[in-house]
Amino acid sequence: MRAITQHTLGGPEVLTIVDAPEPRPLPTEVLVRVEAIGLNPLEPRLRAGEFPLLGRPPFILGWDISGVVEAALTWRFRPGDEVFGMPLFPRAANAYAEIVAAPALHLTRKPASLSHVEAAALPVVGLTAWQGLVDLGGVTEGDRVLVHGGGGGVGHVAIQLAKVLGAHVIATASGSKREFVEGFGADEVIDYTTADFTEAVRDVDVVLDTLGGDVPERSLEVLRPGGHLVTAVAEEDVELAAKFEAAGRRFSGIAVEPDPVALRYLVDLVEQGKLRVHVQETFPFERIADAHRALERGHLRGKLVLTV
Repeated sequence: MRAITQHTLGGPEVLTIVDAPEPRPLPTEVLVRVEAIGLNPLEPRLRAGEFPLLGRPPFILGWDISGVVEAALTWRFRPGDEVFGMPLFPRAANAYAEIVAAPALHLTRKPASLSHVEAAALPVVGLTAWQGLVDLGGVTEGDRVLVHGGGGGVGHVAIQLAKVLGAHVIATASGSKREFVEGFGADEVIDYTTADFTEAVRDVDVVLDTLGGDVPERSLEVLRPGGHLVTAVAEEDVELAAKFEAAGRRFSGIAVEPDPVALRYLVDLVEQGKLRVHVQETFPFERIADAHRALERGHLRGKLVLTV
C-alpha cells in the first residue's frame, strides 16, 4: 500500500509517499481501505515539531478516515461495510494511508446521505463540537452561545449543533464569511476584523473557543456569572483556569476523544437534515504537501479533505 510519512520534522516538503506494508488488524479491529482523509490544523503543527505528540519521526499523520471494510476481526462490521471515524486519537492512527487498521468501536457506519469526502471531514470537528457543547458545556434551550471561529471546521459544525440544542448562537468570523456563517444558522455574526467581541456581546452562557491566543482570556469579559468557557486550544492553561475560577466563571479544556455513540448522534442529525459539513477543497493523495500549505494559510471555510 501507499502511505504518506516523514523522516524529519519540517515544512510540507518533508511529507513523502512511500510503499509500506499493510497493517495487520488485532482482534476487535477492522482493516479499512481508505477513500478519503479529513485534514486538521493540528497535523501541520505535528509535522513541523511544534509539540511531540507522536514522538520523533518517522511517523504517519492523520485521524479522520472514511472507507470500506476489507477485513473484520469483530462482529460489529463485515467486509464491504462503509465506515468512518476518528480512530485512536491522540495516539497515532496512521491515517495518511491507503489502508488503516482501526478499533471497531472507534468507527461507525457511513450513511448513504454522506459521501466519503463529507464523512471524512466530520469526525474530529463534529466530536469536538459535541463534546464541547453537549458533554462539557451542557448547552440547553435558551442558552446564549458564542462560537469563536464560526467559519472554520469546528466552528461551522458547532453553530449547527448549538441551534439544534435550542441556543441563541453568536459567532465571530471575518466579514467575508458572514453569509457563510449565517447560512449555518448563526443568529448574530461579529466581524472580528472591524469589531471587538468584548464590546459587542454580553451575558453569554457558553463560549466555545477554537482560536487560542488572547481569545480565551478576553472571553472572560463576555460570560455571565457562572458562565462557562470551553477551549479546544488552551486546555492546559492552569493559570487561565484559576483566573476564571476566581471570577466566578467556569473553565474547561477539551481534547477530543473517539466516541462512536456521539458520532452516531451526529449521523442522525445529518440524516434529519439538521447538520452538514462543508468541504472547501479536496486534494488528491499525491498533493499532500499542497494540502498542508493550504492548512497553514488558514482562514478556511469548513474542512480540507485528501482523496485516495
